[in-house]
Amino acid sequence: MKYKDYYKILGVERGAQTDEIKKAYRKLARKYHPDVSKEPEAEERFKEVNEANDVLSDPEKRAAYDQLGYYQSGQEFRPPPGWGERFGGGFGGADMGGMDFSDMFAQMFGGMHGARSFGGAQGFRGAAKGRDVEASLNIGLEEAFRGCERSLNLSAPGQAARTVNVRIPAGALPGMRLRVPGKGGHGAHGQAGDLYLNIDVAPHELYRLDGKDIVLETPIMPWEAALGTTITVPTLSGSVRLKVPAGARSGQKLRLAGKGMPSAKGAGNFYVLLQIVLPSEASEEEKKLYEQLRALSSFDPRPQFPKD
Repeated sequence: MKYKDYYKILGVERGAQTDEIKKAYRKLARKYHPDVSKEPEAEERFKEVNEANDVLSDPEKRAAYDQLGYYQSGQEFRPPPGWGERFGGGFGGADMGGMDFSDMFAQMFGGMHGARSFGGAQGFRGAAKGRDVEASLNIGLEEAFRGCERSLNLSAPGQAARTVNVRIPAGALPGMRLRVPGKGGHGAHGQAGDLYLNIDVAPHELYRLDGKDIVLETPIMPWEAALGTTITVPTLSGSVRLKVPAGARSGQKLRLAGKGMPSAKGAGNFYVLLQIVLPSEASEEEKKLYEQLRALSSFDPRPQFPKD
């Protein structure tokens, strides 16, 4: 069986609204009407336009057509497995033989409407909910911390691509799977499927995530570590003044409780990871002070190592 692209015949996008389809149909019907048109093959085009409008202007027929998937016009195809039974037409596994595309629709929908008139619960009602859609989303750490809104371009099999606006809650973490109800594929007779978002958080130039805790490597000078100091620490919720105790060690963590990622079960913590650093170049005066310190100090940083 050869596929017919009804959207292409009417010159509309696959996500076109009903009024767009109606407007396109009226324009083409006037253009190709056999009584007035001088276009070559006007009668055949007029027939195609009417056929396309008959399907796309009917929500039930259009839904069944969209579920077929997308092919090139004239391309040989077979409906997906179970498609006919899903829409009450009985064509799921049948041999289509030499059946024409429009004949298949006419027979299928004729049977379906008859069944429904006698109270049958088959057809579209059995496939009311659209299929669920899975997508991945990469966001920045600040967006994950505060929450954000994003616009996604999504497509489901047999349906036009569309833009969906989603809200990412504050405290989103890598690996989180977020369910967005009703943002999946369009249903055949009403209810849409759900969208499932797999969240990833991009690395940050300053901060590192450790579960719902945030770690900030913070350089301090040797004399700040030795004597103690107070520093201003940038956190995702604003700057904080933090006291570094005298005798601080490189690799020591100072905790800011509740300053990590927000969570309904309790916010994470913010850890300041101290790193003692030296200037890349020391002046002659600084070198003399280091020499004095070496002469004065009896501290052994490597007591377990062999002695010279």
